[in-house]
Formats: sequence, structure tokens, C-alpha cells
Amino acid sequence: MTNINLSKSQTAIKLKSKRFFDKRGFFQELFLKKKYNLNIKFTALAYSKKNVIRGMHFQLKNKQTKLIHVVRGTILDVVVNLKSNSKNFGKKSYFLLKEGDILFIPKFYAHGYECLTKKCIVLYHLEKYRDPKNESGIPFDDKKLKIKWKTKNPIISKRDMSHNSFEIFEKTVKGL
Repeated sequence: MTNINLSKSQTAIKLKSKRFFDKRGFFQELFLKKKYNLNIKFTALAYSKKNVIRGMHFQLKNKQTKLIHVVRGTILDVVVNLKSNSKNFGKKSYFLLKEGDILFIPKFYAHGYECLTKKCIVLYHLEKYRDPKNESGIPFDDKKLKIKWKTKNPIISKRDMSHNSFEIFEKTVKGL
């Protein structure tokens, strides 16, 4: 087993997690503290239909390092670096994640994804508890970020449509 100190990582990383198949199906280890050196405190589950976009989410305080695990379906996962002193501030990264894939996202990234299949089930493993007072986001269709989603007419929550632009984030918050 290779140990990875994800707590020091500055970038999102697609992790490898082997599945062990037999006649019953498969077994997969999703998280091993000794392997990834993360302090997971909270796990959440999201179910989405095709063409749903969730995001771009982050917390202003009590920032959350995340492991995103696709249980069912295929998603286009997008992260944006919001670390104020990073040379990659505002840079987007795209990950096509299929059933069984796991993505590590550092705490200073905005995160969102698009469900590309009929059903998507995604587990979020988080190092910090949810803090509703500090939840924030950037619109999925922000004009400055120009994220290239595959869905032309996505299903979006009212909350996700009400976020301030990346430009306002840069001027007011300045970074995470």
C-alpha cells in the first residue's frame, strides 16, 4: 500500500482504489486513514438525475477537504482553485468520474459536478462538518470562469443560481 499525505496536497487528484471482484460482485475500500492521512468527520450522499449540475460550492470558514466517491453513474467533476496566494488561482480542472472513482479536493477549491447518466449517486467524505452560515458558491455558468459543461439546459437549484460571480468573489473575499 502506498501512503499519500493528502493533507499537504495543493491540487485535486483522482485516486486509485482497487476493486476486488468475485462471483458475488465486488469489494472496494473507499478510505483508509493510514493511506491518505485525512481526518474524515462527515459523510454525505447525493442522488442526482441526468443533466443536474450541483455547484460551484465552498465554505468561507471551516473549509472542507473532500473525497468525492461516485457510487453510481458518471459525472463531470469541476474544481476551481480559490487559494488567494496560489499561482493557479482561478484555474479550473475537469475530471470525468465513473462508478468507483474517487477524487480528492483540497479545502481551498470550489467544487461542482454534472450528472451525465440517468442516475448518479455520489458520496462526499469531508474533514470538517457542514457549516451552513459559511456555505457559499459561484454560479455554474460564471462568465469569467467559462466552465465547459456538457449539458445545454441543466437542472439547477435556486440556491445555486443565487451565488455571487467569481468577479465579486475576487473583489470581496479575495480568496480562501
